[in-house]
Amino acid sequence: MNKLDKESVIGISALLVHAAKIDEIYSDHEKKLILEFIKSYLNKDNATEILKIAEELEKNSNQLLSYTNSIKKNSMDIKKDIIEHLWKVVISDNSVDQYESNLMRRVCGLIYFPDKESAEIKLKLLSSQ
Repeated sequence: MNKLDKESVIGISALLVHAAKIDEIYSDHEKKLILEFIKSYLNKDNATEILKIAEELEKNSNQLLSYTNSIKKNSMDIKKDIIEHLWKVVISDNSVDQYESNLMRRVCGLIYFPDKESAEIKLKLLSSQ
Protein backbone atom coordinates (compact mmCIF):
# COMPACT_ATOMS: atom_id res chain seq x y z
CA MET A 1 0.00 0.00 0.00
CA ASN A 2 1.45 3.36 -0.88
CA LYS A 3 1.87 5.97 1.81
CA LEU A 4 0.11 9.27 2.36
CA ASP A 5 2.05 12.48 2.87
CA LYS A 6 1.96 14.27 6.22
CA GLU A 7 -0.53 16.92 5.06
CA SER A 8 -2.95 14.27 3.83
CA VAL A 9 -2.65 12.31 7.08
CA ILE A 10 -3.36 15.48 9.08
CA GLY A 11 -6.41 16.28 6.94
CA ILE A 12 -7.75 12.74 7.09
CA SER A 13 -7.10 12.65 10.85
CA ALA A 14 -9.15 15.86 11.17
CA LEU A 15 -11.93 14.07 9.28
CA LEU A 16 -11.61 11.14 11.72
CA VAL A 17 -11.81 13.58 14.66
CA HIS A 18 -14.93 15.07 13.07
CA ALA A 19 -16.46 11.60 12.71
CA ALA A 20 -15.61 10.91 16.36
CA LYS A 21 -17.17 14.17 17.58
CA ILE A 22 -20.31 14.07 15.44
CA ASP A 23 -22.22 12.28 18.24
CA GLU A 24 -20.84 14.86 20.70
CA ILE A 25 -18.79 12.26 22.55
CA TYR A 26 -15.06 12.22 21.80
CA SER A 27 -13.74 9.28 23.80
CA ASP A 28 -10.22 8.12 24.61
CA HIS A 29 -11.01 4.97 22.65
CA GLU A 30 -11.76 7.08 19.56
CA LYS A 31 -8.51 9.02 20.08
CA LYS A 32 -6.65 5.71 20.27
CA LEU A 33 -8.21 4.58 16.96
CA ILE A 34 -7.19 7.86 15.29
CA LEU A 35 -3.65 7.50 16.67
CA GLU A 36 -3.53 3.98 15.18
CA PHE A 37 -4.49 5.45 11.80
CA ILE A 38 -1.75 8.12 12.07
CA LYS A 39 0.86 5.54 13.12
CA SER A 40 -0.05 3.31 10.20
CA TYR A 41 1.04 6.05 7.78
CA LEU A 42 3.63 8.16 9.60
CA ASN A 43 6.51 7.97 12.05
CA LYS A 44 5.08 6.71 15.33
CA ASP A 45 6.99 9.23 17.47
CA ASN A 46 4.99 12.27 16.50
CA ALA A 47 1.53 10.67 16.24
CA THR A 48 0.25 12.52 19.35
CA GLU A 49 1.51 15.83 17.96
CA ILE A 50 -0.23 15.14 14.63
CA LEU A 51 -3.46 14.30 16.46
CA LYS A 52 -3.28 17.68 18.26
CA ILE A 53 -2.83 19.48 14.92
CA ALA A 54 -5.75 17.51 13.45
CA GLU A 55 -7.96 18.39 16.44
CA GLU A 56 -7.15 22.08 16.01
CA LEU A 57 -7.84 21.85 12.30
CA GLU A 58 -11.18 20.17 12.95
CA LYS A 59 -12.12 22.83 15.51
CA ASN A 60 -11.38 25.70 13.13
CA SER A 61 -12.69 24.26 9.92
CA ASN A 62 -16.19 24.15 8.61
CA GLN A 63 -14.73 23.02 5.29
CA LEU A 64 -13.81 19.61 6.63
CA LEU A 65 -14.97 17.76 3.58
CA SER A 66 -12.36 19.61 1.56
CA TYR A 67 -9.92 17.04 2.94
CA THR A 68 -11.67 14.49 0.81
CA ASN A 69 -9.88 16.01 -2.20
CA SER A 70 -6.56 14.59 -1.02
CA ILE A 71 -8.22 11.20 -0.45
CA LYS A 72 -9.84 11.19 -3.88
CA LYS A 73 -6.44 11.21 -5.62
CA ASN A 74 -5.31 8.01 -3.90
CA SER A 75 -5.57 4.36 -4.83
CA MET A 76 -8.66 2.30 -4.04
CA ASP A 77 -6.59 0.44 -1.39
CA ILE A 78 -5.89 3.67 0.49
CA LYS A 79 -9.50 4.83 0.14
CA LYS A 80 -10.65 1.49 1.52
CA ASP A 81 -8.24 1.80 4.46
CA ILE A 82 -9.50 5.32 5.21
CA ILE A 83 -13.16 4.25 5.03
CA GLU A 84 -12.33 1.34 7.34
CA HIS A 85 -10.72 3.72 9.87
CA LEU A 86 -13.70 6.07 9.65
CA TRP A 87 -16.09 3.19 10.33
CA LYS A 88 -13.94 1.99 13.26
CA VAL A 89 -14.29 5.43 14.84
CA VAL A 90 -18.01 5.71 14.05
CA ILE A 91 -18.94 2.27 15.46
CA SER A 92 -16.54 2.40 18.42
CA ASP A 93 -19.41 3.42 20.72
CA ASN A 94 -21.56 0.54 19.41
CA SER A 95 -24.13 2.78 17.77
CA VAL A 96 -24.41 4.62 14.48
CA ASP A 97 -26.72 7.62 14.40
CA GLN A 98 -28.16 9.33 11.34
CA TYR A 99 -25.46 12.04 11.37
CA GLU A 100 -22.70 9.45 11.36
CA SER A 101 -24.37 7.48 8.55
CA ASN A 102 -24.88 10.69 6.60
CA LEU A 103 -21.21 11.67 7.05
CA MET A 104 -20.08 8.25 5.79
CA ARG A 105 -22.36 8.48 2.73
CA ARG A 106 -21.11 11.99 1.93
CA VAL A 107 -17.45 11.02 2.31
CA CYS A 108 -17.93 7.92 0.12
CA GLY A 109 -19.63 10.05 -2.53
CA LEU A 110 -16.90 12.69 -2.45
CA ILE A 111 -14.03 10.22 -2.78
CA TYR A 112 -15.83 8.00 -5.30
CA PHE A 113 -15.94 5.00 -2.97
CA PRO A 114 -18.79 2.51 -3.59
CA ASP A 115 -21.54 2.60 -0.92
CA LYS A 116 -21.89 -1.17 -1.20
CA GLU A 117 -18.23 -1.67 -0.30
CA SER A 118 -18.54 0.80 2.58
CA ALA A 119 -21.53 -1.17 3.91
CA GLU A 120 -19.53 -4.41 3.65
CA ILE A 121 -16.65 -2.87 5.64
CA LYS A 122 -19.10 -1.67 8.29
CA LEU A 123 -20.71 -5.13 8.60
CA LYS A 124 -17.32 -6.85 8.78
CA LEU A 125 -16.22 -4.50 11.58
CA LEU A 126 -19.51 -4.87 13.48
CA SER A 127 -19.31 -8.67 13.33
CA SER A 128 -15.72 -8.67 14.57
CA GLN A 129 -16.45 -6.57 17.68
